[in-house]
Amino acid sequence: MKTRENYKKYMYGLILPVIILTVWQLVGSLHLVPPQLLPTPIAIIEAFIGLTRDGVLFDNLSVSMYRAVIGFIIGGGLGLLSGLLVGFFRKTEYTLDPTLQMIRTVPHLAIMPLFILWFGFGEFSKVLLIAKGAFFPLYLNTFLGIRGIDSKLFEVTRVLEFSRFKQITKLILPSAMPNILLGLRLSLGMAWLSLIVAELMGANSGVGYMISDARQFAQTDVVFVGIVIFALVGKLTDSLVRKLEDRLLRWRDNYDGVDSK
Repeated sequence: MKTRENYKKYMYGLILPVIILTVWQLVGSLHLVPPQLLPTPIAIIEAFIGLTRDGVLFDNLSVSMYRAVIGFIIGGGLGLLSGLLVGFFRKTEYTLDPTLQMIRTVPHLAIMPLFILWFGFGEFSKVLLIAKGAFFPLYLNTFLGIRGIDSKLFEVTRVLEFSRFKQITKLILPSAMPNILLGLRLSLGMAWLSLIVAELMGANSGVGYMISDARQFAQTDVVFVGIVIFALVGKLTDSLVRKLEDRLLRWRDNYDGVDSK
């Protein structure tokens, strides 16, 4: 039954992409839009095969993945730690949260020139920008997850004489886990978006650089290959976190919606 339900879910998810690709291919085949502006899906697939055969795509993708992973580990790890500290301790909240909220509102495009000025065009400035993007979703959701726990549950743990460690492991972390996992999903997405900004503004390798270089030579099909790669990797990482979410939150009995008749 579960397998059949998953099959139906994937089939429904394919309907819209198939329609878009079919219309897209028809528009290109009928020459309604110049191929320099909108190459057909078939042309994009051919460009993908060529880049894969030459090794260009794999080389650039591996560089981008390395930057994204390092930046996410640094930013996401610090975000999770800061969210836990601010969520547990009021004095830490009063000290850190106002400053962090101000930094959160500064756009990447505004701070990137400073990073380049301070750290140059090297890997450090790119990883730092990715870390900044990955930090705040995990920080905010961890903080909100802890502070969103019903205070009556804490009264129950006191009646049951839970130790502080048991209170954290049996109440706080399980209750905050849905928010933490949501923050993880958003953090991965922001790390990937920050990577694009970092590579488009100054890089000599990576998928973002490949897109920027192709744009200069009007290779629109290669630009689309880069965009599709970003989309697919982003979707893959999000799906992996959702699988982790399903495994860790099996105890939840949430409303799943109804099938339309």
